[in-house]
Amino acid sequence: MEAERLVGVSRRALAQSRGTPDIIAEAWQAQALAQAIGSRLAADGPKELRGEARGLSEIGGRSSGSLDHPAARAAVARAAQLSGLADPRATLTGLGTLLGEVGMALVGVACETDEQGLYWQCMEAIDAADESMDRVHGMLRRLDEHERERQQDLERGRGRDGPYGAHGAYGAYEAYGAADGGSGAGGTAGTTAAGRGRARLRE
Repeated sequence: MEAERLVGVSRRALAQSRGTPDIIAEAWQAQALAQAIGSRLAADGPKELRGEARGLSEIGGRSSGSLDHPAARAAVARAAQLSGLADPRATLTGLGTLLGEVGMALVGVACETDEQGLYWQCMEAIDAADESMDRVHGMLRRLDEHERERQQDLERGRGRDGPYGAHGAYGAYEAYGAADGGSGAGGTAGTTAAGRGRARLRE
């Protein structure tokens, strides 16, 4: 399944969670998905993202193992269905939103539980979700910077070329003259009607 679609599936599943077991399971799923997306971007994504993507993969791997809960242990990772990543920006935007929602859901679990072990697992998972979200936002900033640089390069190129291309208006006039048989500034005057007239006057 394509990455952006998988993120959407995870967000819907989290929104439909009822009670602690479901929320814990979906938090585990989200971190496993963050790990898978980070690994894919580190291997095949844009070069400017690969360092942050490796970090995201490592955080996801650590944090998905921190939720030692029956719901998490029994879960089959949805991330195993990941088949491609067509749009890094859209995928990362959705993943960042998912991680924020996971953090909020875990805060609710931590506030309601009387189990010290589950409380501290939730706190660790919240920290991991925040750290993963920071990596995601860092990658989105890099994509924005790369796009701005690309646009600036295009604008500088257009500024050098001007409206008539790389050789300016004079070059365009010469090119027109050459195509017309020499009526331009660098052409041979005798090959057009005007040129032949000037030639007769000189005679």
